[in-house]
Amino acid sequence: MNEFEIDKREVRRAFSKAAAHYDATAVLQREVCSRMLERLDYIRLQPERILDAGSGTGWGTRHLAQRYPAAQTVALDIAMGMLRTAQGSSGWWQKLFGGSKQQQLCADVEALPLAFQSFEMVWSNLALQWCNNLPATFVEMQRVLKTEGLVMFSTFGPDTLKELRIAFNGVDVYNHINRFADMHDIGDMLVEAGFAEPVMDMECITLTYVDVKAMMQDLRSLGAHNATAGRAPGMLGKAKWARIVGNYETLRLNGKLPATFEVIYGHAWKAQPKKTADGRAIIQTPFKL
Repeated sequence: MNEFEIDKREVRRAFSKAAAHYDATAVLQREVCSRMLERLDYIRLQPERILDAGSGTGWGTRHLAQRYPAAQTVALDIAMGMLRTAQGSSGWWQKLFGGSKQQQLCADVEALPLAFQSFEMVWSNLALQWCNNLPATFVEMQRVLKTEGLVMFSTFGPDTLKELRIAFNGVDVYNHINRFADMHDIGDMLVEAGFAEPVMDMECITLTYVDVKAMMQDLRSLGAHNATAGRAPGMLGKAKWARIVGNYETLRLNGKLPATFEVIYGHAWKAQPKKTADGRAIIQTPFKL
């Protein structure tokens, strides 16, 4: 078994458990989603149907509904608890932006139970890092997109929680942090999946904490547990925890402990089925001028 393979049952359980209090902690997730929404200002697209893949508590779904009030939006998440929380918090958003246009679906983004070419936009904010087979996931997204449809996403890169990796180094032989794909590799995956001219960029966002306990509590509140097959089978002992804290304390800067998140942004278009004389695809990318 691949030691970095993600246990989807554990992911489903952790996020369902975290759902009720998720929004109180999800500062980074909302900020990244806001930056993604700003990027839509430069793209000319009026989708009739939008898939929010990994919708969580629905914060991004509601803002997509506000931006595209005529569109039907499908909120898909692996955790039923997240969808229930989203449904309970919809309220006045549904009245303003059309409750009948909003649908929910509990499913895994790696195996979409959706029809071929059924959406003009697939949107995914900080969910793809929970996929075991990212190339196959992009193939699924390409399958459900209509020609000239847009995929837009964010995910975490390899430098995410690099300080925590340092803190755990040498403590034991188990995995303590998920493995994250490199931005350039993700771009290659998009091309292999049949997307045209992917646009990729990255930024690092650093959160700060008073101590390691506060940082770990934030991760637990978000449902961001270590769900890899190679994770430790039980709780950390006092000696190991003391060593982790000691390692992390060496990174304290200006009185705070940093936690770095490498955020990768990407978008690409599903190519039109047209080719030049030498076999290359002709793509019309509908950016605003």
